[in-house]
Amino acid sequence: MDVILLERVAKLGQMGEVVKVKDGYARNFLLPQGKALRANATNIAKFDSDKAQLEARNLETRKEAEALGGKLDGQTFVVIRSASDGGALYGSVTPRDAADAATEAGFSVDRKQVVLIAPIKDLGIHTVAVVLHPEVTVSISLNVARTVEEAELQASGKSIRELAAEEEAAADFEIQELFDDIGGAASVDDEA
Repeated sequence: MDVILLERVAKLGQMGEVVKVKDGYARNFLLPQGKALRANATNIAKFDSDKAQLEARNLETRKEAEALGGKLDGQTFVVIRSASDGGALYGSVTPRDAADAATEAGFSVDRKQVVLIAPIKDLGIHTVAVVLHPEVTVSISLNVARTVEEAELQASGKSIRELAAEEEAAADFEIQELFDDIGGAASVDDEA
């Protein structure tokens, strides 16, 4: 099916272009979302008459998105989740969680704008893309931790696995000292 794009669509084309897409993609996504019109003589004439208004609206929304993107780009948001001692989450962090964290911090972000390349299933700091407008994409960081204190440690550069390894090494050292003390006490008893 041939459609006229009413806005820029990633991997498809710019506003005003007539592109050929699969029927289902047009019927189920582009047309209901208001991103395109069927390419026929009537709609082409309608697009030509409304082109100035569409371009003005697109420019206005892009400027708003750029203003928000300037404030949002590079921000870090803390997401608290329960996880195993090894750092694996019980579940995963979803786009909704990222959008909720940004909204709680005072930014207007919808879950549909958050793009996760792969599911977040472990503790740590993860970079996530936010598409504010078809032409404006920014990156935010999600600091996924079990507690606020853990999030602060991660933000300072320590990973949960390093902390767990340090704690285990300290515990092993204490146990070794305890055995050394017991062994020293036993050898003193043998000498007496």
